[in-house]
Amino acid sequence: MAPLRFSANLSWLFPELSGFPARLRAAGSSGFEAAEIGWPYAEPPEALARAAREAGLRVVLINTPPGDREKGENGLGAVPGRQAAFREGLEQAVLYAKALGCSRIHLMAGRVPKGADRAVVRGEMETVFLENLRHAAEVLAQENLVGLLEPINTRITDPRYFLDTPQQAAAILQKVGRPNLQLQMDLFHWQIMDGNLTGNVRHVQVAQVPGRGEPNSPGELNFSYLFQLLEDEGYTGFVGCEYQPRGEGGLSLAPGGTVSDRGCLPPHGLRCLAPRSHQETP
Repeated sequence: MAPLRFSANLSWLFPELSGFPARLRAAGSSGFEAAEIGWPYAEPPEALARAAREAGLRVVLINTPPGDREKGENGLGAVPGRQAAFREGLEQAVLYAKALGCSRIHLMAGRVPKGADRAVVRGEMETVFLENLRHAAEVLAQENLVGLLEPINTRITDPRYFLDTPQQAAAILQKVGRPNLQLQMDLFHWQIMDGNLTGNVRHVQVAQVPGRGEPNSPGELNFSYLFQLLEDEGYTGFVGCEYQPRGEGGLSLAPGGTVSDRGCLPPHGLRCLAPRSHQETP
């Protein structure tokens, strides 16, 4: 049974460091072998690629651009009237993914327009999303890349986000019907909106509920059980550490760690993560 592999989400971890190159170096020195960067677009792709190589890290996930943050945009995939901007952003994401050697791109759906009734605009937004996803699937297939859909909870994090439940995301993926578009499972969002975390798993991200802290912080999720489940199911992808760290800190692997210990993650890293028969850094 292969041990789980963890990636540092650098949009969340090492917040005391300015710039992703510095965070990549910190993640590498903390023992991570992979990293995720939500929006890498403020840094030249070549600089990020160089920093990742020097840190000994693989970049395994980026997002499509958010759009105009000053106007409250958080993704464009399902936003009516923003199809051209989504496709331009997709081209930029592909450019970065290729430079970084990153095979997965989170295709962000975006928000219900301000003042609009979700129920009224749902059909139009889904139609836009389906059109954009079919286009994205073709573009990504040409570069051997995978697009991911991530439901984001509307109860705590983003009340206007269009794609907010696993069921909605699965139904949209079924309608698109492209093998290189898949479902991303962020345990934080799934637990808030749905629970029932042991169903479908593709790309996994972790944070405790409801505070979005380390998995060992007080909350609803039993990460010892969930990590063991992922191993038992043969999950071979990375587990993204996308939580709000409580302070500074680095990777601390306990030589005698067991699966039952593996809910204890310090602020920036993984502690007690070695499975029963593996003691190497995951």
